[in-house]
Amino acid sequence: MTKQPTSSEARERVLDAAAKLFTERGYAAVTLRDIAAEVGIRHTSLYHHVPGGKEELFVEVTERHLQQHRRGLVASMAAGGLDIRAQLYGAAEWFLTEPPVDLVRMAYADMPAIAPKEAERLSEMAFQALLTPVEEVLVAARARGEIDYDDLGLIAGGLVGMIQSLHSVPNYAFAEPGVRHQSRQEMAQKLIDVILRGLQVN
Repeated sequence: MTKQPTSSEARERVLDAAAKLFTERGYAAVTLRDIAAEVGIRHTSLYHHVPGGKEELFVEVTERHLQQHRRGLVASMAAGGLDIRAQLYGAAEWFLTEPPVDLVRMAYADMPAIAPKEAERLSEMAFQALLTPVEEVLVAARARGEIDYDDLGLIAGGLVGMIQSLHSVPNYAFAEPGVRHQSRQEMAQKLIDVILRGLQVN
């Protein structure tokens, strides 16, 4: 006899499916029917797990995704000790092994489609989850005398944006037999090296 999933297990399956689809397509392009089909249930059954419907589901999975990103990002950078290069390499490794967070789509498509109060809260959460931890390690590195620049929030945002954009490099770029290609992680490390070193000739 097949064991039926518990209510909490079934809800987790719904949340996982919704997170996958919202991450891939964005809020507007995903319907409750899409999520139900991904889980393998009738779409009316979703309201048992999320009575507030699609927006409630989007808010919950986005919160969960951002919280996961913050925990993972902080831990990955902490593994680099007090060396800013190792910390930023850790950030790149985290961002490139996790599904990307499309901040541009969030700002211009997802957030305008939900209640303004929730949009403002999620936007702030995204900033705190993805940019603030990177800015904090840069500020600490400046205090240790490793780097010297005033607007470290700008640098943090630029770094995160560049690293996240490497998700768009197609897999076939790494697949040619017998040819040595840079991985996304190696590309990210080179970008980090350039930013830490600077382009200007002294």
